[in-house]
Amino acid sequence: MADILFIKTSSLGDVIHHMPALTEARKAQPQAKFTWLVEEAFAPLVALHPAVANIIPVAWRRWRKSLYAPATLIEIAGSLRSIRAHRYDIVVDSQGLLRSGVISRVAHGRRHGYDAASIREPLAAMFYDVRHSVSRALHAVERNRMLSGLALGYSPQGAPDFGLDRARFPAPDGRYVVLLHATTRPDKQWPEAHWIALGREIEKQGLDLVLPWATPAERERSERIAAVLPRARVPERAPLDAVAGLIAGAQFVVGVDTGLMHLAAALGVPLVAIFTGSQPGLTGPVGSGPLAVLGAEGAPPSVEAVIDAVAEIGR
Repeated sequence: MADILFIKTSSLGDVIHHMPALTEARKAQPQAKFTWLVEEAFAPLVALHPAVANIIPVAWRRWRKSLYAPATLIEIAGSLRSIRAHRYDIVVDSQGLLRSGVISRVAHGRRHGYDAASIREPLAAMFYDVRHSVSRALHAVERNRMLSGLALGYSPQGAPDFGLDRARFPAPDGRYVVLLHATTRPDKQWPEAHWIALGREIEKQGLDLVLPWATPAERERSERIAAVLPRARVPERAPLDAVAGLIAGAQFVVGVDTGLMHLAAALGVPLVAIFTGSQPGLTGPVGSGPLAVLGAEGAPPSVEAVIDAVAEIGR
């Protein structure tokens, strides 16, 4: 039985975009044991994938805030021991960053990654034993599938399967819509006034509104929007597996270009995706459910366009 380590640490969207590669790898090698090295915050979501046998959490986002503190160094040393504790047949770094390349070098096993022309940070390619050429013009989901197939000896086939089953989550309590307004990049945001106008239209359909958040600033924004929408609520912050259940139970989702929007697409929930500061061509939502992608970098969609798209997918 082959032991295979995938390295895809972050961000949330990147982690979700790697899931179809894991689904396909399991089909190609059903007896293999798959381990995933990922940021600790995303581990609960990765654990939902049925092919994951083991998870190695790392905490780079937390460590870099106090990199030289004794407690941080002790924790890093423990993670490195966990990485080196097992010998893998194949190590695949689909992150393509210097730090993930270094992590791959720590692991025992034949290391695969992108070549210098295909990778996000070309110097990372020097850490791999085998380097693969994968076009950067492909969507992120397809790049992950191609790299994994080249490393494990199969050709990707068919539509991507994220390995997430919407039906496995408990039945929702009531009929609601999730509005994903929150994003760390201001240029990806859609104006609060637009969200309020959209929310009012959705409420006319007898649907409740849920506005998740991740940071204190995002919570404040959720609360400002909810304050003028009678059927809106702001949930408590929850781990990603619980957030996945919340999204899975929604009638539909409207969201900006953020990780949770990609999670909605991966779950097959009807989705209207709003792009304002990025291009959807290489990192847009992919999924089996109804999808409407509106806007582009520097060209946000109007409220009217989003309302029309909501009416279409909500039928």
